[in-house]
Amino acid sequence: MRLRVGLTGGIGSGKTAVAAILRDRGALVIDADALARDAVAPGTPGREAVFVRFPGVRAADGALNRAALAAVVFADPEARSALNAIVHPAVRTLAAALERAAPPDQVVVHEVPLLFETHFERSCDATVLVVAPVAARIARVVARSGLAPADVERRMAAQIDPERARALATFTIENDATPELLRGRVEGVWERILALPPRAAGTGET
Repeated sequence: MRLRVGLTGGIGSGKTAVAAILRDRGALVIDADALARDAVAPGTPGREAVFVRFPGVRAADGALNRAALAAVVFADPEARSALNAIVHPAVRTLAAALERAAPPDQVVVHEVPLLFETHFERSCDATVLVVAPVAARIARVVARSGLAPADVERRMAAQIDPERARALATFTIENDATPELLRGRVEGVWERILALPPRAAGTGET
């Protein structure tokens, strides 16, 4: 039975960089954010459901105004839950198909921002949490997205508290130094993952 690993971390923590290192080591990385975009692609039932629930996010040309949708859901927990109810089932279906197509001995890493919030960790053999200083997280997101710091902080507040996530994770990777040090930490966790039997449990930190 293959190992299934859940990878998570708050916005700007660097989980995508960690995912890239795990991919280099041979893991199949399934990116839930990418699948969420597929779930609401043009012509999909997901996009139509979003337009029905959030009519204000349909642009004049019929496109999905993602900025408008984000503004709504990050300001309103009920709206966020409604969007998740539309998107998450489709993401799970797409992710399961990708996992089934993987070789039986390949480690499958699910990169899931809401890993603990959706209880996906219950179906994983191990979970990896990426954490970073708050100031660094905000700076990274501002630099790559152009969002105002207050908007980044609002999105951070909508996610699980890092300390609570740390208590739930099997492994925690601190992303607070150089890329070279991060790689070393990730590779150390990778070796520990490979030593796990399926459905192993425990906690650890690096």
